[in-house]
Amino acid sequence: MKITARSLRLPVNQLQLAADLHLPAAAVGLVVFVHGSGSGRLSPRNQQVAGYFNQRHLATLLFDLLSEQEQPFDELTRALRFDIPLLSQRLIEVLDWLSHEPDLAHFAVGLFGASTGAAAALFAAAERPQLVRALVCRGGRSDLAQAAAPNVRAPVLQLVGERDPVVFELNRQTSRSLHCAQQLLVIPNATHLFEEPGALEAVARYSADWFCQYLGVAA
Repeated sequence: MKITARSLRLPVNQLQLAADLHLPAAAVGLVVFVHGSGSGRLSPRNQQVAGYFNQRHLATLLFDLLSEQEQPFDELTRALRFDIPLLSQRLIEVLDWLSHEPDLAHFAVGLFGASTGAAAALFAAAERPQLVRALVCRGGRSDLAQAAAPNVRAPVLQLVGERDPVVFELNRQTSRSLHCAQQLLVIPNATHLFEEPGALEAVARYSADWFCQYLGVAA
């Protein structure tokens, strides 16, 4: 399968955020990755999942939520990675940018959020219901977006490890607040980072199935 790769600089609030776009031939939708605490577009886990999505004819956009200047500060303080309003606003600006890009605006868009990135994704989905068609939260801190959950209209899949009971309970609480199509799936024997053999592959498979179901018809 032919996959076109492009490195981008996304204009967000007078910043330039690094991004990697992969476009498979005959892509049926575009998945924007919203990484979690201390992670980024070069995360091996994100790249593994994105590669599987590409094989399933899903385009992927991985971008850094923090600028190159902000990342060292966050490594020291861990302050920005939990600033959900800041991260949500940047994601919203990326969605707005996508909606005006001639080569990308026709794609139905899904969000793949991990850890704190899942909270930012839920806020963005609530703020831009016309732009977000589906959402997957992997080990998500969806509890940090409880205020936004009732306003999310896109179908939500929450994936949590069987050996991650705290996050499972937080996800279950979020499920009660959602008024959209939704599913909470537990990955057997998996911990929070899904590092066990086969765990991340299961995440990728369930997520791709979800996105293909809801992004399969172009907007």
